[in-house]
Amino acid sequence: MNTFPTRNIRLAYRRGAFKSVPEMLDYAAQGETGVSFYNAKGEIRSGLSWHDVRARAHVVARKLIGAGFAKGDRILITADTWPGFFDIFFGAQYAGLLPVPVSVPVGIGGKEAYLDQLRRQLTASGAVAAVGIDDLAGFLAEAAAEFPAVRLHGGMEVIDSLPEKQVDLRPLGPDDDCYIQFSSGSTRHPHGVRIVQRALMANLDAMTGPGGLNLSADDRTVSWLPLYHDMGLVGFLLAPLSSQCSIDYLTPRDFARRPMQWLNLISRNRATVAYSPSFGYDLATRRGANQVPADLDLSCWRHAGIGGDMVRADVLQRFAETFASKGFDPRIFIPSYGMAEVCLAITFGPDHGGVRTDTIDRTALANEQRARPASDPNDLLRARRFVLCGRVVPGHRLEVRDPSGKIVSDREVGRIFVSGPSIMPGYFNDPEASAEVLSADGWLDTGDLGYTLGDDIVVTGRAKDLIIVNGRNIWPQDIEWTIEARRIVKTDDCAAFSVDDGGGERVVVAVLARVAPDQKADLARDVAGAVREAIAVDCEVVLVPPTMGLPTTSSGKLSRARVRANYLAGRYAEDAAPSNPATA
Repeated sequence: MNTFPTRNIRLAYRRGAFKSVPEMLDYAAQGETGVSFYNAKGEIRSGLSWHDVRARAHVVARKLIGAGFAKGDRILITADTWPGFFDIFFGAQYAGLLPVPVSVPVGIGGKEAYLDQLRRQLTASGAVAAVGIDDLAGFLAEAAAEFPAVRLHGGMEVIDSLPEKQVDLRPLGPDDDCYIQFSSGSTRHPHGVRIVQRALMANLDAMTGPGGLNLSADDRTVSWLPLYHDMGLVGFLLAPLSSQCSIDYLTPRDFARRPMQWLNLISRNRATVAYSPSFGYDLATRRGANQVPADLDLSCWRHAGIGGDMVRADVLQRFAETFASKGFDPRIFIPSYGMAEVCLAITFGPDHGGVRTDTIDRTALANEQRARPASDPNDLLRARRFVLCGRVVPGHRLEVRDPSGKIVSDREVGRIFVSGPSIMPGYFNDPEASAEVLSADGWLDTGDLGYTLGDDIVVTGRAKDLIIVNGRNIWPQDIEWTIEARRIVKTDDCAAFSVDDGGGERVVVAVLARVAPDQKADLARDVAGAVREAIAVDCEVVLVPPTMGLPTTSSGKLSRARVRANYLAGRYAEDAAPSNPATA
């Protein structure tokens, strides 16, 4: 099977300006471009032209309508990277149903945790169907057993077995909801973001046009990002579709096994746009540095985006240095900032601007909530480097406010607020949670902290993760990065948080103990010493068995809230290694 062409011959290029997802697919289906699914060896497993995607979606839509599903009903989909997801997601669009993409299981074990997550998502969405890959049919059946309203569940065979009736399609329109997106970190109390067709179209137009990625008929995308996350679904399915781009996919699992295949696909298919969180670039560097193909050529890559977690300048620098000889140009890095509550995109760095940083004084940040430039940028104990994430996308506004709601000046740290046509109308069937983040005049409280530098936003962390010890504001990322920078543990092998046991907040650091039993005490001592020296706080070090791992959100980001919950529940108790000035 050959890959699909980058350019359409029969169809004129059109960048956005659509009114709905069905209208986008109707247009793209007239051309020759499409999507290809690759395995970990870089071989094509299957492919669908956009014409095929539309035809298959129409069949599924007629089956769903014929089965008696009502317009507006929700259908939960395990969003693995496979053709069946396209069938159901777009089929629901033409049937007038709302898809609810959810994650697939990750990590070792965790069946009960995944079932609990499915039950919570079924409750939050009120879904009446739950469909996914065949391997998860049993999970779906077990989770759905408690929900009488769920009358269809299983693998793709449950869709295939439905009769295709000759009924009229009822495609979702501009004023309809499009799908429900569970936001990252919402595993325990899932908030389903209502993504409205009109808001999605506004975000896609802003993302793909000038001020965003400025896509053209010559662009091609490669992605390993999960389709249940906003960056994967919107950024690397719906955005390419809105510009009739071809897409080459790896599953997240195959990327984790062989990250070089991501770069190989970019090189072989001459792709121009690919995104990843910082940890993806780090993984490609660490695992790929010693197995770089001689014919790898990344000179075709024009937008190497970063988003989905805190942007790590050190990680990106190592990636650029590793692949410089293969044509990678560090100027193509585009740090970005976004979230599901705005469909996806909020800000983009400038085209060919690369990674721009601001090195600030840690003490001023902690004590004064001010990003004062560091007197010595190379002093790692007193300086902290942040990445500029660019300016707000066209048609939207961004403000940084203090606790009273006043807009602060440049370099003052506050909460980030956003407004514009991409903002969600609220969380699905959750008015209380919606009211907590949405103002009457349409501003969204992102829950993130940051500061402005002219037109640029610098994101410093999540407000809910902030640690406050003796009146000092401490970002958990500072603690984690300090430990990682000293090579005590690997990236993402530690999580910092605070607990309040009645005497004020104290710092706890959970660390994956990838050492022999007789080395655990030394590991705990090294971690505690590094934190004390760099951050000037004492901490309790908890050693976590590697087989247990540190929990992540649905998008693969470290979930400090769940690490903290595990700690409080005593799951790490047997391996706790308290560290204090007397023992460390």
